[in-house]
Amino acid sequence: MLDGLKRLFSGAVATASPSAEPVAQWAQQQEFLYRSVAEEGFVIDGRCDGMAWRMEWGPTQRPYWTGHELRLRAEPGLPAELQAVVMTRALQETLEKAVFEQYVDGVQTRIDGETPPEMRWLVMFPKLSGSELGALREHFTALASGKLWLTTWLNGPLTPALLATCAPPVDELASHANAPLVLTIGRGRLTLRTELASPDSAGLQAWLALFEVAMQQARRVGLGGAEPSQAHSQVDSQAHSQAHSQAHSQPQAHSQPPPPPGAANKTPQV
Repeated sequence: MLDGLKRLFSGAVATASPSAEPVAQWAQQQEFLYRSVAEEGFVIDGRCDGMAWRMEWGPTQRPYWTGHELRLRAEPGLPAELQAVVMTRALQETLEKAVFEQYVDGVQTRIDGETPPEMRWLVMFPKLSGSELGALREHFTALASGKLWLTTWLNGPLTPALLATCAPPVDELASHANAPLVLTIGRGRLTLRTELASPDSAGLQAWLALFEVAMQQARRVGLGGAEPSQAHSQVDSQAHSQAHSQAHSQPQAHSQPPPPPGAANKTPQV
């Protein structure tokens, strides 16, 4: 898998100008649903292991880069309260500098709701240490509301898939390698963003391959790191344990004093 992803990213050569026709043909060959957005970009819908995903290319929705961006979104069944970010280290340093200048050197004293969540979370949650990041530590930073969840998500195929985006390009025009990247999880949704001036089928295939790995691993960890059957067994075991505990905490019927003689024949007064 790692070698395949490295080839995808390092060999993806950017075209001189965006053209919808090659992308539409690629989507059709992959049996994806493609539609163009007038004067903006395109939207592609597909599925991976039964999970729906959406790919969008168009004007950026983030203030920290200009031009166009590629977005991939999916809802792999994650807890709504989970918040996590994985981003390239160069982008992290840029965003932290921007947050500092805006909210410390500037007149604002708190971060408002218009600030992108990944920028807010940079100052809210602790980052994984170098030892916790492992092979990712030179190129990426990661943080989350749940550190155990995050490390479990990264501990597996996702780490080599992320490192494949840092593979040295085989062509000087292969702009997809070492591109700024943000993976976020929030409100149950997994999102990938990257700055992309000119889309082509090779680059889209590379980013989709990475996103599918992130989806699959997020669903795995969403099940507690176990297979579905194991997860159900764990839930059943917990429910049995709770029921057993509640049964022992409730007073036993025979421990109550017997009613006085004739009490059963008395009609309660209203």
